Amino acid sequence: MRVVVVSKALVVGTYQRKMEELARCPGVELACIVPPCWHDHGRPIPLERVHTRGYELIVEPIRFSGRFHLFHFPGLRRRLQALRPEVVHIDEEPYNLATFLAARDARDVGARSLFFTWQNLHRRYPPPFRWMEQAVFRWCQWAIAGNKEAAEVLRRKGFRHPISVIPQFGVDPDVFAETPPPAAPPYVVGYVGRLVEEKGLLVLLDAVAPIEEEWRLEIVGGGPLAPLIERRATALGVGDRVRLRPAVPSVEVPRLLASFHLLVLPSLTRPNWKEQFGRVLIEAMSVGRPVIGSDCGEIPSVVGDAGLVVPEGDREALREALRRLMRDAELRDALAKRGRARVLTHFTHARIAQETARTYQRLLAL
Repeated sequence: MRVVVVSKALVVGTYQRKMEELARCPGVELACIVPPCWHDHGRPIPLERVHTRGYELIVEPIRFSGRFHLFHFPGLRRRLQALRPEVVHIDEEPYNLATFLAARDARDVGARSLFFTWQNLHRRYPPPFRWMEQAVFRWCQWAIAGNKEAAEVLRRKGFRHPISVIPQFGVDPDVFAETPPPAAPPYVVGYVGRLVEEKGLLVLLDAVAPIEEEWRLEIVGGGPLAPLIERRATALGVGDRVRLRPAVPSVEVPRLLASFHLLVLPSLTRPNWKEQFGRVLIEAMSVGRPVIGSDCGEIPSVVGDAGLVVPEGDREALREALRRLMRDAELRDALAKRGRARVLTHFTHARIAQETARTYQRLLAL
């Protein structure tokens, strides 16, 4: 079957590994359409050509890079006419202009189509986005939801076609290889992601500051909360133990995670957002690092029994979880082993690619 995946996320090199695995699935002839660059909250992410074996990676210019609802590929119809796919996998939310146009173009060239969604909150979008979403629901014969709550939201919004629940991307366990932790103390507590209020970083600072053990907090990423984090750390008297570092390229993330003793994702639910997956959790679990997450959104389902889950916003519970892991080497080792095993069972690129290919086969069998 001829499959075309349309995805801005594939500018990230590590995500392309899933495409290599997808191209290896029996009967799949794969092409991927990606932009030359994507602007993530103002930060340009140029296309990384890292994992490109076995499929065709097609670079197509986009308009409105960085504007999630409005970006699109103006030359997509021409590409689809040339490629003549049987399946068009639109790796975007159904209310985006890119998805609306791609679903229309797929219909017009005679292809079956499906879209992807992470959206785990039931939100009613204003016109024209609500109209575009409803058109996508009519034109696409299948959907992939990144979590169970997202599938429930689709049903509440009126999507009547089949839904598969599959994470968007997994990890490569050979790249995110299991490695021994660094010597301790100090215990290196890590966070990797956006520096925004809803990620719970101020809660993390309040939780870790009074801990008696020797520790260091590494916060890696960019965002508007950075100045406030620095001020809060100074006010708590731990400014010299907290280090803010800019985001690193995707190929450097495995080594970064290996420098931690544990990873924390203390996300907080907000009216317009809750954690949709928490990819950094499975990356840390793959390298053999125990994780602590809040019970925000999908985090408990991702972590399972392979980490510690605390109530979101609860500083005392988070502090106690941090203390437990710093003081109990056997618990750290046990969680590290469980985490690696959980990734190998559920969250590798190969596993997710196989489930995605089965979805394509079921779509064509409709």
